[in-house]
Amino acid sequence: MSDNLPRRQVLRTAGALGLGAAAAGALSSTADASPDRVAAMNAQHGHGKLEIRKDPFGTTPEGVGVDVYTFTNGRTTISMLTWGATIQRVETPDRRGRVENISLGFDNLPDYAALSPYFGATVGRYGNRIAKGKFTLDGHTYQIPVNNGENALHGGTIGFDKKVWKAKVVKTDKVVGVAFTYVSPDGEMGFPGELTSTVTYTLDKQDNLRIDYLATVAGKPTVLNLTNHVYFNLAGEGTGSIDGHVLELKAAKYTPVDAGLIPTGELAPVAGTPFDFNTPTAIGKRIRDDHPQLVIGRGYDHNFVLSGKPDHDGLRFAARFWEPTEGRTVTVHTSQPGAQFYSGNFLDGTFQGIGNKSYRQGDAFAFETQHFPDSPDHPTFPSTVLRPGQTFTSTTIYTFGTK
Repeated sequence: MSDNLPRRQVLRTAGALGLGAAAAGALSSTADASPDRVAAMNAQHGHGKLEIRKDPFGTTPEGVGVDVYTFTNGRTTISMLTWGATIQRVETPDRRGRVENISLGFDNLPDYAALSPYFGATVGRYGNRIAKGKFTLDGHTYQIPVNNGENALHGGTIGFDKKVWKAKVVKTDKVVGVAFTYVSPDGEMGFPGELTSTVTYTLDKQDNLRIDYLATVAGKPTVLNLTNHVYFNLAGEGTGSIDGHVLELKAAKYTPVDAGLIPTGELAPVAGTPFDFNTPTAIGKRIRDDHPQLVIGRGYDHNFVLSGKPDHDGLRFAARFWEPTEGRTVTVHTSQPGAQFYSGNFLDGTFQGIGNKSYRQGDAFAFETQHFPDSPDHPTFPSTVLRPGQTFTSTTIYTFGTK
């Protein structure tokens, strides 16, 4: 949307998106801004030098130190923990240049260890769900500890989100960030093979947070599904509901689930359903519709089959989220075939985050680029098998901006 749209057009656009008068008013305030004023605001909050620092964050009960790495381009600042290779904070300006943290998290290690529903974590060995924690590979059946009803979620009871990763600073004249590495031994959480995973998070001067995944396995073949579980509220962490956020999601199909949130195997069309976000739509516009899949998930907690065409780098446009009042956006490109859109349905206000505010149902969203849930039990889904001698790679980019 242009920053100098006429007020009438802004109001029409807001109505089509299912937004209220307050959001429309916020849009029109930016729409009425002159190009010179917008340019001046951008210059005032322009990019600076790429910098990174390391600080202690805490110590595990076993005596292992956990560090926080903070890296910035002078406009956007990312803080990451060696605990779970976790995105702790994402600080970025709104359309007026006011900087807020837009990522849910904690300010101390004990809360991450005891309370965190994967806030910002790098999850694995298998992100998302495996039915009954069981799969068969090459004639061998493997059992993962169940931790989500009768199913295994995000790698079992002690997944990669609860491990201390080794960290190495990455810094060039174009990017700054951290490469995190974790070696998962054969049999850990029931998974076969020794898996070495390196996940590199880098920020460039254009506000692109790039995540590069690389993994190899030794000894035995395995299954893996690595992703990041950052929770966003683009109005600012702890500010309330994300119902007014507008989502454009490039997907023609999604994977319906059963009562345990396990895919049925069907690839269902989104057309004519509350799952169609191909046209930008407010997240809350249809979230309370009487649709059986929304009832099962208490909202959106579903894998979408991405349909955007890959570019020359193998990345496709997946989604764009936009918060109209403050104007922040996050755009997602990925090489992965799917993405789990989660509307924070199971946040229940029982703990407080970084800003000492309770996180309640619908106070954040996650968009986890991935292979499909329970793929080891669905031969028609894209394979998640990794064999010795093969290398798994994938890339996801979150681009932060305003409009």
